[in-house]
Order: sequence, then C-alpha cells, then structure tokens
Amino acid sequence: MTRFWWVRHGPTHQTTMTGWRDVPADLSDQALISRLNAVLPRPAVLVSSDLIRATATADCLAEGRQRLPHLRTLREFNYGDWEGKGFDEISRTHPNASRAYWETPGETAPPNGESWNDLSTRVTAGVAALIAAHPGQDIIAVAHMGVILTQLQHALGIAAHQVVRYRIEPLSITCLVHDGNWRADTISHLP
Repeated sequence: MTRFWWVRHGPTHQTTMTGWRDVPADLSDQALISRLNAVLPRPAVLVSSDLIRATATADCLAEGRQRLPHLRTLREFNYGDWEGKGFDEISRTHPNASRAYWETPGETAPPNGESWNDLSTRVTAGVAALIAAHPGQDIIAVAHMGVILTQLQHALGIAAHQVVRYRIEPLSITCLVHDGNWRADTISHLP
C-alpha cells in the first residue's frame, strides 16, 4: 500500500490565472505549518512541483524526510495565453472556451495551454513513476489545486466536471491510498 499525502502549497494571494507563472507562496502562518508537519508521516519521501510556491512549501516540511528532486510533471495547469489574466477578461475574450474549460473539463484548452485531460495524463504518469520508485511508502507531494484534483478524480471514480466542485485549500492535506486501486482517505484537511 502506498499513501500519497498531497499538500497544496501555501497561499499566493493571486487573483488571476496562476499556472506556470512562478509566484511565491505566503508561508507566514507558522502555526499551521507546524501542525501540518506534525500530521504528516515520518519517515516519508517528499517531492514537489518545480514551481517556487511548491518548493518553498516543501522546504518547510523537509526535516526528517527524504527529499526527492522537484518534478515538472507536478506543475499546475499550463494556462497558456490566459496566464496572468482575470476571469472577467478571459470570459470576455474567450466566452465559449472559458465556460467549457470549467463546466465540461476535458479536451478544451486555453490558447497555447493544456486541457484537463492533458494535465491529468501528465500528473498520472508522474504519480505512477513515484509509486514504481517508492512502492509501499508514504509519499508527500506538494503541488497545486488542479494537480490534486486530477488525482482525487481517479480515487473517487468521478467525472472531471464533478471533481472541480471540490475546493483544495492552501496548506491542506488530501490523502489518497493506492493498494492496486485508488481510494480517498482525507480530502482538503486543514490540521
């Protein structure tokens, strides 16, 4: 049995689409980070997306855990031309695509970006490689809301349009267990 302890990075306070833009996380809530550290297993391997908001969050959790190299496969959605733009602007410039992107996630992608299916395929391949390299271990993965939602979708066996209704809070834990099949143990738990 492998347990994936997904941790969403610290808050960024961004009000625009923030996918591959490398913006820092606010890690000033030391009490919450301390509680998070206490709940997460030791020993465990620790991996993160290669974006600074995830790597800095993982740095706060590294003590007593085996740190793995950052993984590009755990990056958030690539929002392409929508990166850094607000929802209102995107809905004005791409009304049909922006609506479809969230209401019926699947193949719809922002111009020069990636779709839900693209993200899910990328992340699932990274997760499979981690399981193969660390079978039966606790794996703490610091990543992004979209990344975590793709894996929660697999664990719950639901459609993408259903899983996007879940909110994954910054610095929360979503624990998914793999024992040949996936199941969700905890979703967006704030310690």
